[in-house]
Amino acid sequence: MKTAVIPQVRVEPELRAELDAVLSANETLSEFVEEAVRRAVEHRRVQAAFLAHGEAAWLEFQRTGRAVNADEVLGKLQARLDERRRQLRQR
Repeated sequence: MKTAVIPQVRVEPELRAELDAVLSANETLSEFVEEAVRRAVEHRRVQAAFLAHGEAAWLEFQRTGRAVNADEVLGKLQARLDERRRQLRQR
């Protein structure tokens, strides 16, 4: 597969200096930028999926008028958290 190039971005010298200061040993600017772009893309993908799920739930509620009580949801989440903590303590 042929690779593509991300356009150059002009930044203030202060930002560039900060960037250079936080690069890991043997890490290139290109590697840093690529990782940052990958993380931003993944964040946007997860955010879009979350919003789509919420919108679908809202439309379903409007259609049916049925909803789950907040206390019930929080109780289920607490139970999952408690179970996971129990599993981790057993390790």
